[in-house]
Amino acid sequence: MIKREIYINIFIVLLVLTSCSDTIIVEEPTKPNVILIVTDDQGMGDLGFYGNPNIKTPVIDSLASHSVRFDEFLVSPVCAPTRSSIMTGRYSMRTGVHDTYHGGAMMATSEFTIAELLKNAAYKTGMIGKWHLGDNYPMRPQDQGFDYTLNHLSGGIGQPGDWPNTVKGDSSYFNPILWKNGIQITTKGYCSDVFGDAAINFVEENKEKPFFLYLSFNAPHTPLQVSEEYYNIYKNLDPTKGFENDSKPFPKMHRKAMEYTRKVYGMVTNIDDNLGRLFNKLEQLNLDENTLVIFMTDNGPQDPRYIAGLRGKKSSVFQGGVKVPSFWYFPSKFKTPRDIKSTATHLDILPTLAAFCGIDLPNNIKIDGMNLLPLLTDENTTLPERTIFNYWSRNSPVKYKNVSARKDSLKLVAVKNNFKGEDSYELFNIKNDPFELHDISKNNGDRVNEMKSEMKNWMNEMLNTDHYLKSPRVIIGTKFENPVALNLNDALYHKEEGIKNPIVNWEVSFAKTGNYAINVHTCEEITEDCKLLLEVGNTIKQMDFKSPNSKTFTVKNIQIEKGDADIMAKILIKENDSYTYSMPLYIEVESID
Repeated sequence: MIKREIYINIFIVLLVLTSCSDTIIVEEPTKPNVILIVTDDQGMGDLGFYGNPNIKTPVIDSLASHSVRFDEFLVSPVCAPTRSSIMTGRYSMRTGVHDTYHGGAMMATSEFTIAELLKNAAYKTGMIGKWHLGDNYPMRPQDQGFDYTLNHLSGGIGQPGDWPNTVKGDSSYFNPILWKNGIQITTKGYCSDVFGDAAINFVEENKEKPFFLYLSFNAPHTPLQVSEEYYNIYKNLDPTKGFENDSKPFPKMHRKAMEYTRKVYGMVTNIDDNLGRLFNKLEQLNLDENTLVIFMTDNGPQDPRYIAGLRGKKSSVFQGGVKVPSFWYFPSKFKTPRDIKSTATHLDILPTLAAFCGIDLPNNIKIDGMNLLPLLTDENTTLPERTIFNYWSRNSPVKYKNVSARKDSLKLVAVKNNFKGEDSYELFNIKNDPFELHDISKNNGDRVNEMKSEMKNWMNEMLNTDHYLKSPRVIIGTKFENPVALNLNDALYHKEEGIKNPIVNWEVSFAKTGNYAINVHTCEEITEDCKLLLEVGNTIKQMDFKSPNSKTFTVKNIQIEKGDADIMAKILIKENDSYTYSMPLYIEVESID
């Protein structure tokens, strides 16, 4: 565990005597290391520190008790938008990210990330775990400033977009296939243990230089897979018990949610043990006193369980979806562990790390976050008043539903839209009503109208940002990635009359005119007669296959022009006198010039 005592960095002054003169050499202060830890779908109630008597998280609880803690730390309601804002300090729609799939989880390569900020200041940068901001060039973590990467695809290991692990079904979290510095590898062990080992190795290999490590666990995200060792800790647990003296609201839990909770708790305890190993390594290497450790989660829990009384869960802009733990440990500078009441947000991480590491921010980028360093170092500091906005809906924002505006203690939530212009809003005073039980909008009409106006202006601004209007595209035909494997997470889905499954297509850009080969991969082997219909821009190819007994269908020597194009692949399987559609698992596009 990280050392708990408060310490003072001492600059060492060496007096060196030479035959010519006495020379005083002042050693430069060592740049601080930074480890940013993010877990996935872990809510406020998934820690012992916040009053859950059933979960075992001694390492994180100890970290919390020795950290500066933000009582009101807000993120986006779902994964990818949170991660884009962490990386850039900008609202996610500015970056091109507005969803978790359907092509909405790709961050524009022109965005300036924490990794690029620190890499430019001579830091070694590492990203381990879940990226979820684009799986192809030029949006991969190694394209966005990270020197070392070990990541899975898509939003979760084994999800449809993570095609190497999808076919493994209920064992996808074990021995997962990952991408190390862009190269596909097969690992051994449970995913969080693999990431924990990689984090320890990264720290050990970079102990002589300043480093930034983004350790982004995919657990406890679904699919809820955990080893028997950790499941057995909770297999007999009734997760509704133990709260008899807790007056906070508690959600109704059905039997399936109880079983999900047991697995989640096992996954979280496993993460806790891995963090214990990492913190012990920092101590062994004498790095703990010069390493800022930040712990947070990306949004609220995915299923109903104890959430410290908060309303809502993942995907909701109510507090249960967007309020998360946020612990900052660096006692020589942040002094006494304490709680900060001021509202902060994931947007603030980049500008705060820039100030903490003494790095100037580019002046040509709109940063939406604020520097929290004054709050972290001075108990008497407050932030200027600001309004923090939040939203989420599948595919694109809805005017105005599941959108919130937070100004100091007041929070306005757009809760309903009937698409006839009849919106419904609720107003809460979070200081007096932290569980959002009492709507005070009727008696505060002026404040509601004021905050509605701000919300609408913000939404209109977001919907007119460059990267939202023109989504980032995968670039094909470069030396950086060839072949390019396009997965379902970054595909666009649409219905076609007469076909049950959605048709998928990818928006891409070809870097050069030339010959390309395309492999279309399916999840299951196709044995019946079928036809492949392939569209690339204005080029259409059709091939018939007789009893192919194959999962891969190849079209070679396609001449494709440089520029933007859409790619669509249909596999039509013959059944009697008609065809059914089989969705591709992924497609590979290779430049063969």
